[in-house]
Parts: sequence; structure tokens; C-alpha cells
Amino acid sequence: MEGKTIIEMHGIIKAFYIGTPNQLEILHGINLTVKEGEFVSIVGASGSGKSTLMNIIGVLDRPTAGNYILDGIQINSVGDKKLSEIRNKKIGFVFQNFNLISRTSAIKNIELPMLYAGIPKQKRTQRAKELLELVEMQDRASHMPNELSGGQKQRVAIARAMANDPAIILADEPTGALDSHTGRLVMDIFHRLNKEQGKTIVLITHNHELAAETDRIITMKDGMTYENPDEKGGGGQ
Repeated sequence: MEGKTIIEMHGIIKAFYIGTPNQLEILHGINLTVKEGEFVSIVGASGSGKSTLMNIIGVLDRPTAGNYILDGIQINSVGDKKLSEIRNKKIGFVFQNFNLISRTSAIKNIELPMLYAGIPKQKRTQRAKELLELVEMQDRASHMPNELSGGQKQRVAIARAMANDPAIILADEPTGALDSHTGRLVMDIFHRLNKEQGKTIVLITHNHELAAETDRIITMKDGMTYENPDEKGGGGQ
């Protein structure tokens, strides 16, 4: 299913407290390409810079320097309003702690990104029902998050990530809060979305077993990426 390059990063640097004595560079010139339809994992220990990189991939944050092209769009030259539109339409986020709205039913949680995208109510509800079916949660549509188990919450979160039919799903430690059996079910959903719907998936994880299931492993260490952790030459790819 792989086709065009959907994520393209050249020399991405991210620094904080710029111009102060405490200036701290987290990412030191990342080069990264991901093709459409790939299932890629980014693996690294805590503090390796993978969350910072994920925030930049997901256009939640901007790089200090370097060039980022997302699905043909030069992210550096895009204003904030357009950026949030890109985020809402092109990227589906799945987080370790689910990030569901607590006083809102499963189906309404899934409808939320479509509401922001201006999709009419009838269409939103129809799509949310289809997505609940996709993750086998149709019988829990009206349940509140506190009435769902961890695995059920994550399945709702995956359905919500799919709401606007994004080009990319960014999953940050999506099985981190789940037991191994439930984690397995969640990974199976990602494999299905990748194979059956051609979704490009970027999985951020510290779990090498999960990473081994993906097409390609990118290792992060001290703010640099390595395609093969045994060959730490040159940084980047």
C-alpha cells in the first residue's frame, strides 16, 4: 500500500528557553520520512525526545529549526489557524491515558472532531455509529467513560481518532495503561486499520515487542533518530 511520502522531516531541531542560559536542545537535527500506508514505530527510553518529536509530527508544536512537510504541506509556512485545521483533518491522535471527555457518552466523544470540522449532525452520528462498530463497541454507545474498562476506553479513543478519516494515526504509548491481553486487542485494531484502510500509523512506544510488529523501527536516543540501533552512524537516517 505504500505510496508517496506523507511525513518528511529535514534537520528538525527543537530547543526550549531560547536565548537564556538555560537553553535546552531536545531534538538535534532529525531526518525522518514515512510513506503513505506504512506502520512505523518510534522507540526510545523516557527522555529520549520521542514525545517532543511526536508533538512536532502531530503539529501540536513547531520546530525551532528545520523543515517539515506533512502530506505535501510546508508546515513551517502555515499559520496557527490553518495548523489546527490540518491537525483536526489529517491526524488522528491516540494517547496512553485515552483523553476522553468524562461527562460525555462514547458516541458523543467520537463525534467531537467532526463537530469541530463542521460536519452536520446526522452525518456525524452515522459516522460515529459506523466507527463504534469498527472497534466492536456499538453496544456501549451511550456509556460514559467512567462506565468503560481501560480497553473499552482505548477502543473509543481509536474510533474518535478515525472520525475525520485522517491520513495519519499517531499513537502515543496506546497500550501503556492496559494489561497485555487488552493491549493485544488494541494492537490488532491498529493492524486492521493499516491493512484494510491503508492508514499510515506512527506508534510511539518504549515496548520493543510491540515495535517488532511494525514495518519499520526508528530508535530514538538523546534527541537523535537511528534506523538501526546497532549502526549509530551519522544520526538521522
